[in-house]
Amino acid sequence: MPITSLSIWTLTDGKIGMANQCLGLAEALLGLVNKGTIVEKVILPKAPWKWLPARMWPSSIDCAGPGSDAIEMPWPDVVIGCGRNAVGPALAIKSRSSGATFIIHVQHPRVKISHYDLISAPIHDGLHGKNVIQVNGSMHRVTPQMLTSASRQFSEIIDPLPHPRIAVLIGGSNSSYNMTAGNIRRIALDLLAINKQTGAGLMITTSRRTTAANTEILRNAIENIPNVFWNGKGENPYFAFLSAADAIIVTCDSVNMITEAAASGKPLLIAELEGQNRKFEAFHQSLYLQGIARPFKGYLEDWSYQPLNEPARVAKEALRRIEAAQR
Repeated sequence: MPITSLSIWTLTDGKIGMANQCLGLAEALLGLVNKGTIVEKVILPKAPWKWLPARMWPSSIDCAGPGSDAIEMPWPDVVIGCGRNAVGPALAIKSRSSGATFIIHVQHPRVKISHYDLISAPIHDGLHGKNVIQVNGSMHRVTPQMLTSASRQFSEIIDPLPHPRIAVLIGGSNSSYNMTAGNIRRIALDLLAINKQTGAGLMITTSRRTTAANTEILRNAIENIPNVFWNGKGENPYFAFLSAADAIIVTCDSVNMITEAAASGKPLLIAELEGQNRKFEAFHQSLYLQGIARPFKGYLEDWSYQPLNEPARVAKEALRRIEAAQR
């Protein structure tokens, strides 16, 4: 008998990048049934678990410590976790529910994959197994409905911009890439050249990893051309920018940002930074080969592709397995 309702918990450390991945899959899953609930749970491990790799956590106890949300009965139908903080509590819920709760992990859990009912792992992680679904990039919350809603919400600041409108998504340095002042100046000069050639309007948003110095360099460089530059205050118009964009330029350091941009179906140009990472580069190359993205070479290009919608694909398979487990 088809499932018509689901209760879902998401387990993360509360950071938006992980929370949105879980929510994206949870929302896609609820979209396949008549009704249900999603409850976000923030997990902050207590000592000594917060210092140890997830593979060393026992599954028979609750590893959550002060500042965490309650992990207690009644258990949900589904748990979707992302990141190391979710591992111990998810396995504990599986045990305490006597296996009734279907547990999903987004990304590589770094523990035995057999502990999970389903794992959604990026292709570039190279994870294989009967319970593993390999996906392009990451889970996300981008849907046509979300983009339309966001566009309406921020129409007052976006509508005055001339076309073509370019969404510019700026990340920052991480363990693999270094975003230097030189990188930002190069991007700024390219944007100025594009504006001179096409009259483009810019929609720019930075991330938590973007330094104040780099933000200031970019803001000052483009201040005399039409732009909307999110200042980090108030609600982020990020999704509205994706909706309104005629093209999207995103720095290479964030799988999440690139995947969300690819879900829009807009021409997607990836700007390189200093550094390298084999997995990131494999991800970029897979998008280039599929015709989804192209390297940013300082000018706009126009092409079309089918928007990347991996959460819907994973949700369909998850629901099939949940229904099979309940037979």
